[in-house]
Order: sequence, then structure tokens, then C-alpha cells
Amino acid sequence: MVLPSSLRNEAAKATKIIRGFTVTTAEKGPDSLIPPSLIADAQGIAVLQVLKGGFLVTARGGSGVVIARLPDGSWSGPSSISIAGLGGGFQIGLEVTDFLFILNSSSSVKAFCKGGNVTLGGNLSIAAGPVGRSGEADVAAKGGAAIYTYAKTKGLFAGISIEGAGIIERKETNRKFYGREVTAREILMGQVEVPSGLESLYQALEVQSSHVSRKPSKRGSTRSSSSRGVQRGASTAGGMAGGAAGRAAGGGQMGSMAGSYAGSRAASNAVASQDRRTAPAPPA
Repeated sequence: MVLPSSLRNEAAKATKIIRGFTVTTAEKGPDSLIPPSLIADAQGIAVLQVLKGGFLVTARGGSGVVIARLPDGSWSGPSSISIAGLGGGFQIGLEVTDFLFILNSSSSVKAFCKGGNVTLGGNLSIAAGPVGRSGEADVAAKGGAAIYTYAKTKGLFAGISIEGAGIIERKETNRKFYGREVTAREILMGQVEVPSGLESLYQALEVQSSHVSRKPSKRGSTRSSSSRGVQRGASTAGGMAGGAAGRAAGGGQMGSMAGSYAGSRAASNAVASQDRRTAPAPPA
């Protein structure tokens, strides 16, 4: 679905797109996918699905979500985003492109926190993202851009460039999902309680992070070690309880895994909520 929809549907679409760039299939091996270490070390992830079409004058539009890494290593809730624009040139056709952006710096995350128009390739360096083990080695040796972009296109156009495009926050969509007026900054800084039902999105990201030993967050943690210990303990206990519930319900191994994940996520959210009530507000 390319047309903008509810944030819950956007998150489901984003999950499918993330898996398309990161999960091996019969047609795609590890050397054609995003290296897991890039997602494990990312400060944020943005996903967009864009429709482009035209006759002489082209138009493009689409929607998606952005999500940020929190100081404790977990992920924030998703903030809804959209893109629109016109282009020139002699082009006839229609295409749909899935974009995944890896936000490698805190400044690239902060750009999405401002609530206005984010122009990719402006003050933030943007580059085509590396793939496979050779690409991962190049990044380790040479360093990288503030934002890596990945794209998959189906249609009649040869391709689509996202550089220079304006991405905006969908404030009304965020308000409906979170149940109140909320800013992109509050969402991406982890100051908003995340509604249930997004387990698949977080699981798609955490599966990648589990493949490597992630470095500490570049933004630094504001949590005490005792608070992190409480969260780890709560997450473990919640996972054990959820796994037992899944087995008791007759779900077998898959039921146990799903129950463990849901239990861990719920316990982590509960502790995170307590931290937000006691932590000072971030600087403006």
C-alpha cells in the first residue's frame, strides 16, 4: 500500500520492507543484503515507500516511519513521515520504490525531531549504502556517511533519486496513534509510551542486532547501571513468563518464542515508562 495510512499499517509495511533488505532468500544471499552491523550500530532507521509516475512532468509521493535508538540500546516508538514532490524531464511510466535509510549519527536523528521539512543531502551527507561482507569491510576501513540509503524499485522508470527530497512529519497520524498531541521529538527521544501491536517491527530490527555485538550508543546513556539491571531482569522474567504461557496455550516452540518476545517487550516498556517519569527532560 503506497498511499498514506494509519501508523499501525505504516509500521507493518516498514517491517516487510526491512525484512526485504535484510533477510536471505533463495534469490538473495548475504552478499546482496544490508550488513547486520550497520543496523546494530545505527542511531535510527527510516523507511519510505514512494510512488512515482508521470507524463512529461512527474510526481512522487509516499509515506513511512522513522524510529530512533534510545540511550539504553532499545528502539523508540515510530513517527509517521511522508514525502511529495514534482519533477521535470521527458519521462513516462509508473514505479514504486521501497527506501530504507540508516541514520548513522545523532545529527541525522535530530533532523527528524524538528517536526518540519527534512531535506536529504542538504546539511547531512547521504550515500548509497554498502551491501554484503565486502561493503561492511569498506565502511570499517574508510568510515561512512551520516545517512545510508537503500532502494528497490519495480516499474518502468530506470530509477528514482531521493536526494534533495523533502520529508515531513505526519502530525495527525501520530496524534491518532498515540492518543494525544505528540511531537516527533518526544517520540524519537523515548518520552512517549508505545502502544502494543508493534512487536514485528522491533523483532525485525533486533534480529539484525543480535547477529553482532553492538557498540554502546553514541548519544550516551542517561540511565544508571542499576536501572539497566532492573530492565534486564524484568525483560528476562517477562520473557520466561511469556514463553511458558505460549507453551501452555499449545503453541509449541513458535508459541514459546512469540510469547517470550512479547513478554520481554512488555516488561521492558514498563521499566522504560518508569524511567521517563523520573528522568529530566532532554535539552531543547
